[in-house]
Amino acid sequence: MERAFSRRYFLGTAAAAAVLGSHTAQAAPPTESLRPVQRGEAFFKRAARSVEDILGEAKLAGNVSFAVSDAATGKTLETHDAAIARPPASVTKAITALYALDALGAGHRFETRLLATGGVVNGEIGGDLVLVGGGDPTLDTDTLALMAANLKAAGIIGVKGGFKVYEASLPVISRIDPEQPDQVGYNPGVSGIALNYNRVHFEWRRASGNYTVTMEGRSDKYRPAVTMAVMQIRDRAAPVYTYEDKAGIDAWSVARGALGGSGSRWLPVRKPGLYAGEVFQTLAGAHGIRLSAPKIVDVVPEAEILVRQESEDLRSILRDMLKWSTNLTAEMMGLAASAAHGPVPVSLKASASQMNIWARANLGMTGPALVDHSGLGDDSRLTANDMVAALVHARNEGLRDILKPVKMRDEKRKVVDDHPIKVDAKTGTLNFVSALAGYLTGPDGTEMAFAIFAADQDIRAKLTRAEREGPPGSDSWNIRAKRMQQHLIERWGVLYGA
Repeated sequence: MERAFSRRYFLGTAAAAAVLGSHTAQAAPPTESLRPVQRGEAFFKRAARSVEDILGEAKLAGNVSFAVSDAATGKTLETHDAAIARPPASVTKAITALYALDALGAGHRFETRLLATGGVVNGEIGGDLVLVGGGDPTLDTDTLALMAANLKAAGIIGVKGGFKVYEASLPVISRIDPEQPDQVGYNPGVSGIALNYNRVHFEWRRASGNYTVTMEGRSDKYRPAVTMAVMQIRDRAAPVYTYEDKAGIDAWSVARGALGGSGSRWLPVRKPGLYAGEVFQTLAGAHGIRLSAPKIVDVVPEAEILVRQESEDLRSILRDMLKWSTNLTAEMMGLAASAAHGPVPVSLKASASQMNIWARANLGMTGPALVDHSGLGDDSRLTANDMVAALVHARNEGLRDILKPVKMRDEKRKVVDDHPIKVDAKTGTLNFVSALAGYLTGPDGTEMAFAIFAADQDIRAKLTRAEREGPPGSDSWNIRAKRMQQHLIERWGVLYGA
């Protein structure tokens, strides 16, 4: 049973549970005095639910690891299989955030630029216009529109040469995790330029039995159509979606029977540079600046800077990343951090390996084995002991301030705003994987660092690639795991923070 509301309720319920659990009804007269006896703090601690009871109720026994420590002293308070490495899922992003802050600094801003080669005469660029990506994961169509307007304001009216896009400030990777289904928007391509989190908006409308489809770089204000991603409707039962890299185009198809009426979804972009370039070409054209089709270049030429566009500061970007768990942001931030330490890494795995080395040297971790910066990859492993060690080391680095508050809930799963335990943490969810790690403050103000990793890897191993978007049983498994997480946190509140 979940315990919530005030501290009095929190402790009182625990005490009542202890009394009810240790006395049975008696028909004979009492043999001991009925005079009230003062009960100390130890009485309430004995009322805490056992780990066996919590795991048994969740039906997750054998698949759970956890650790909790005093955040100020690092003293271990309780562990369970804490040395067993399990998939951390998006809890990985908390490590990535610390890595990026250390390498780049909280105030770092990413810069996207427009350059001109060949000089500018009477508003006309003598050579090429070059869009240079600087690793900003938050660039969107509205921001590109602002850059196009600023280009016009700088007096540019035309370009004699071509329109080029540079995206190689970070490795160019077609997808974060090759094992994910083609169509999931959280698994896009990665490069030094990103637009709309490298997702294209696919929309379909049905009229008179026929469908019309659009593929757009949509934002709040603009809906520029793109041709670098195309969709065809096919008369088939399965698969629902197919993807093919066809002559430099993201070529998609969808099963007609899966569409129903009208609808939309975001699809991943595999060619970020061409996507951003085509959208900018359209936006510049709206200002009368005609550009040729974008072409990718491997080096930044000697050129004049016409427009600079800065991102928000890194700390703000990371706060949003941890709140919304954006995989692309995590990968770009991790790659940028690795590049700041040395040569640009050639792959996500190589970059994650650099982060593992850094984490051992700076966070007190002993064996992190992460394969990317987002936690999406199946092969990442982390122990609860290592995660808690990192949280203790980072206590004074401001990590808790950018973690998302996690609401505690009552028996009916309703949020309890005045719950006596306060939690700031990073969640992590994959199919049959649920992780939670961060900080909790008990009713008496004691701050603890904790990590809970649950994963049924036997079930995950049986999933086909197509099943990974939503396999049967995954939702109910996840609900049980989240209830278990709250019950463990409540246990720690009674034992160590009440």
